[in-house]
Amino acid sequence: SLVVLFGATAGAYGAKLGSDERELILLVWQVVDLQNKKVGTLHKSLVKADNLDLSDQCREVSGLTPEGLGKAEPLDRVLQQFSQLVSSDLKVLGRSSYTLCSDGQLLIRQVLHPETSKKNFLLSDCFYSFYDLRKEFHACYPSSAAVKDHTIKTMAEYLGLGTDEAEEDFGVWQVKTMVAIIFSMLSEGCNHVFAEPETVKHKYETGPCSKSETVDSETVIRARGLPWQSSDQDIARFFKGLNIAKGGVALCLNSQGRRNGEALVRFVNSEQRDLALERHKHHMGSRYIEVYKATGEEFLKIAGGTSNEVAQFLSKENQVIIRMRGLPFTATQEDVLGFLGPECPVTGGKEGLLFVKYPDGRPTGDAFVLFSCEEYAQNALKKHKEILGKRYIELFRSTAAEVQQVVLNRYMSTPLIPTLPTPIIPVIPPPYTLATGSIRDCVRLRGLPYTAGIDDILEFMGDATGDIKPHGVHMVLNQQGRPSGDAFIQMKSADKAFMVAQKCHKKMMKDRYVEVFQCSGEEMNFVLMGGTLNRSGLSPPPCKLPCLSPPAYAAFQTAAVIPAEAAALYQPQALLPSTRTPQASAAAPPTVTYYPAQAAQLYMNYTAYYPSPPVSPTTVGYIAAPPGAVAAAATATHTPILPQPGALVRMQGLPYNTGMKEILSFFQGYQYAPDDYNGLIQLSDQARSVLQAPKEWVCL
Repeated sequence: SLVVLFGATAGAYGAKLGSDERELILLVWQVVDLQNKKVGTLHKSLVKADNLDLSDQCREVSGLTPEGLGKAEPLDRVLQQFSQLVSSDLKVLGRSSYTLCSDGQLLIRQVLHPETSKKNFLLSDCFYSFYDLRKEFHACYPSSAAVKDHTIKTMAEYLGLGTDEAEEDFGVWQVKTMVAIIFSMLSEGCNHVFAEPETVKHKYETGPCSKSETVDSETVIRARGLPWQSSDQDIARFFKGLNIAKGGVALCLNSQGRRNGEALVRFVNSEQRDLALERHKHHMGSRYIEVYKATGEEFLKIAGGTSNEVAQFLSKENQVIIRMRGLPFTATQEDVLGFLGPECPVTGGKEGLLFVKYPDGRPTGDAFVLFSCEEYAQNALKKHKEILGKRYIELFRSTAAEVQQVVLNRYMSTPLIPTLPTPIIPVIPPPYTLATGSIRDCVRLRGLPYTAGIDDILEFMGDATGDIKPHGVHMVLNQQGRPSGDAFIQMKSADKAFMVAQKCHKKMMKDRYVEVFQCSGEEMNFVLMGGTLNRSGLSPPPCKLPCLSPPAYAAFQTAAVIPAEAAALYQPQALLPSTRTPQASAAAPPTVTYYPAQAAQLYMNYTAYYPSPPVSPTTVGYIAAPPGAVAAAATATHTPILPQPGALVRMQGLPYNTGMKEILSFFQGYQYAPDDYNGLIQLSDQARSVLQAPKEWVCL
């Protein structure tokens, strides 16, 4: 038997059903006995949605009103009634089993599964297998239109079925017409057999991926804007109703091993991928997720691996993976197993542990652990930030792709700051300055095509190009050095910035419209230093360019090389030595800041950092400045960083709302220099505002 099913949402209809996340408001169904060509009772049920605001299209097509829907039952009750009524109709027809049949895949995959997943209740097994009437029709009538071009009306017209849509209620006509189409396919001339139903996977299957594997680019998407704590199961839940390939979720990491809010997802075929693209800007919790096309090469770069050690570790299928971070470097397998305890047994004992090491064999403090079921993994996650030895241990859900990225890619001998090419020239003073202050003489471009360059932006600006300040275009890059879709432009005046924002807002660049907002130089600088600018205001940067405050290096023996954008903001004195005595201060040559010659370009690029969980401490390498340049700088006038004896301590991990009062209270009982804690380091106001922002302080 078949149960012919039709539904509608409070939003889009037809080919866009489910693409706007609107809730289901109507279900119509009827049981069809294929063997005896009989039908059961036709049922129509309204569904009460949480949001009864109907779209204009929905009102026009369905004729439904919020008042009528307000009296209906919620979705979970309607689905219970559906199961009871179908069972009753089957009993009357003398049948016992059935399979759903719908007009296309959208109702099942894009509406029912995502909505029930968000509302946290389970669908019965019947919703995991169904027939797509459009595909079955095309298989029965190959000369008809392509599957994607079929509708109930076009299929009825192809068969010459004389049904009048205006004579029946919305939904009733659709189901009756679908039943008539099915009976035509069962006639003696066709004798169609419903044999291969569509399936929906009950759960996501984990597994490794080899770099030698072939991945079709038509099956891969990139999801952006994910919460950093989201796991592969969370991403699979976001795409509930669509079939993800085994091991097809790869969380992306940056060069420091932090999750950057992106993931590559591989689906079983291109049809599923196309449905996934329709979920662009759907929500995961309170965040909307962007979904774009990606390539098989990108997926393999993230998820592929060739290490025998990793392959053996991931060879056990359907395991839950937990990542441990902050382990003591002396921790052994026995220590980790003892920490986890008997309530969360590790799969295979010691074989279920994988310690991450640097290329020279030193431990990194990270490890991955396998658990055979979700219950054991949840017990392990409850130990988050418990103590092992003298350190607290962080535990996070992880994926097979993350294991391969961390083990194979993160700990290769690649410096976090790439080697800068020669020649290297001093920046004293920098040849340009960024805007400061609250004057709104800048504009922010958001939503740029990722292929857009400086020339595209200048062409986009049109006649306003002449009003741009010299060196006034700043592209924003993400942690991987790729365009983020944002750019800032400094205009000659606030009036010019206002005119550009009015004229160019939502103007098209290539195939995308670009949003243009007026902003201040202060806001621009804040974003370029890693903060975020949104409707709720400024959010502080998640990190403060770790290269500017290294944990330790030889005091003033060589000059630190920092990126040109940092050199433009920080005076050389902002680079602090680990320790210093009064005698050393008097004799030490000054620090000299350098940047590569090709960085002195007309337009500079900046990197905006993604917020992410903390990672194990890393070592930053520095490049020595030319001896001649250091000697020349030594003759320059230099004021010591510390005007009197003292010692520096650096505080990290402070809450963002921490103020001076809380800092002084924390150090109560210790002697400090009260006259200097507000003006400790001689640096520009611009750099001071960055260094003194909460989250990281330097105290005397």
